[in-house]
Amino acid sequence: MRLAHRLALENDNIRADCIESTEFPDLAAKYRVYAVPRTVINESAAVEGAVPESFLLDAILKALPPAPPAAEAEA
Repeated sequence: MRLAHRLALENDNIRADCIESTEFPDLAAKYRVYAVPRTVINESAAVEGAVPESFLLDAILKALPPAPPAAEAEA
């Protein structure tokens, strides 16, 4: 949770929200929270537990949509 919030503070493209799963059981069910912390990335990937920064960054990069191909420079 702290790591996700630190990343959000550093980058405007990252948003971090924290919820109390017992107070919001519908959200906990939607994101299949069975253990905490659970970090959900783009609603398509998740990381369970407190993980090292490099592990979370790797999970975020894997969850990103593929970049569009770079336009070829015209001669």
